Amino acid sequence: MTEATTCLLGRRYNARFYDGVFVEHESGDNLLKLKQHVNFEFITVVWEHLASGADGGELVIWKLHTTEVGQAWKVLKTLSFHRKDVLDLQWSTDGEFLVSGSVDNSCIIWDVSRGSVHQILDAHQHYVQGVAWDPLAKYIASLSSDRTCRIYVNKPQSKAKGNEKMNYVCQHVIAKAEPQIVDESKSVKHHLFHDETLPSFFRRLAWSPDGSFLLVPAGSCRISPASEPVNTSYVFSRNDLTRPALLLPGASKPVVAVRFCPLAFRLRASNSAAFFRLPHRLVFAVATLNSLYIYDTEGIQPIAILAGLHYAAITDIAWSPSGKYLALSSQDEGKKLVGDESKGAVQKPDDNGMEGSQNKGILSSDSGKTEIEKDEGKQPSATPATPVVTPLQNKPAKRRITPMAID
Repeated sequence: MTEATTCLLGRRYNARFYDGVFVEHESGDNLLKLKQHVNFEFITVVWEHLASGADGGELVIWKLHTTEVGQAWKVLKTLSFHRKDVLDLQWSTDGEFLVSGSVDNSCIIWDVSRGSVHQILDAHQHYVQGVAWDPLAKYIASLSSDRTCRIYVNKPQSKAKGNEKMNYVCQHVIAKAEPQIVDESKSVKHHLFHDETLPSFFRRLAWSPDGSFLLVPAGSCRISPASEPVNTSYVFSRNDLTRPALLLPGASKPVVAVRFCPLAFRLRASNSAAFFRLPHRLVFAVATLNSLYIYDTEGIQPIAILAGLHYAAITDIAWSPSGKYLALSSQDEGKKLVGDESKGAVQKPDDNGMEGSQNKGILSSDSGKTEIEKDEGKQPSATPATPVVTPLQNKPAKRRITPMAID
């Protein structure tokens, strides 16, 4: 997407759980013409507002208007403070705030209604290439090419009349880890993430829709000090954000984006071997520079792998709110929709439906020791539970998934 003026399809979503209820909004098929090229395939929609970020550091808030001939998106306001390109953004669950990451090494929390900066998080030493807002509103996570993932926790400040002002402080800086080896005296800490030579401007991390875990791309892990680094994604339990609870290795190219299907599905059957101890089943996609992996939380093996979809590197992915389609964008300026020929969700459940209760389950896989650069105000986190490993049961049936090019 390199043209000076880019037209983007208005039908993009950031579906979220809100007070245990799934919220979705269809925008129509209006085309948005922006003055500068946009760094997002995943433009965010919350009710009637849409946000886009572009080169130059500006964020544009759009509002959906009903006209005599239909619906159209019009500019509501422009948010300006970043000094350089905006690489990622995400709404808060209530739609009142935005968080953005930029080439100027900072994250900014925006008060959308006031059109002003609420807070600046400027601790990263290099580009901030991914941001993710916890759907339960407690944490914000950011990922940078300085090879760190920062976890910010909300510690409200008291104001007059008993009101509290939202205030995020850095709780964890996740940087390095030790491989699991027998002789710990020979262990050597290694970086968990790729450095700035990663050939992508994007490292899009994501929380699960129920907030139970955080999925982080751009991983580079070593099984042992002598082994070659392996491309991976990391899964962090909400109960212990100091170290990865699970690795998803195997990709031949670095992982640049991860996205969750906005729907939660009922479990197929009781499965004691599941690494994700959840009362429901979630589906998520992992995009590398040249391929796409689709997983669900009832197993650690991908349920689908797609490759050769684009001539150039993949830049982003986005689910439709029905879970039926998955959109991909690429540096070759092309877009594709991946859909199930059966007209159902990518991973069709026997009886699907949203789970209304807040999940408090945790990931059950453990990992090596992780080095955490501590900031003031850090609080201890819980330790992941002991893994339970037994053969998987009720493997998902194979499905035919057909990519479709979008002109």
